[in-house]
Amino acid sequence: MIGDVEKMVAVGLVWGATNALMRRGAILWDQSLKSSAPPPAGGQQHRKLHGRVLASLKSWLGLILIWQYSVPFLINLSASATFFAILSHAPISLAVPVTNATTFAATAVVGAALGEETRLGHAVLGTGVIVLGVWLCIL
Repeated sequence: MIGDVEKMVAVGLVWGATNALMRRGAILWDQSLKSSAPPPAGGQQHRKLHGRVLASLKSWLGLILIWQYSVPFLINLSASATFFAILSHAPISLAVPVTNATTFAATAVVGAALGEETRLGHAVLGTGVIVLGVWLCIL
């Protein structure tokens, strides 16, 4: 059976990986918006509230329809549900630092693996300090 700490680390790893993947999906969405957006009209700055709300909903739906964003988002939400289940029987003073630190490290590692511009030396040093901090929390 998997212990609470292992579950916390697993949630952090999933959150970190999906953060980097969702960022990539959001970049694709942003590029599609820029390529298909009509030039701004002068009179559209004062659109009515319902027009702005509809435009926001349409934009959000467009993001959700990009699978490179929505699939990692759903996996991320599943990890969130697992995190809340962990919180029901694990001390929050342990769960939050372990999961958040692991998330931060995993985001940096997966982002670098996906080709994001990263200062590798700083990322390795930071990830090492995070691993040390998580180890200290677990002790």
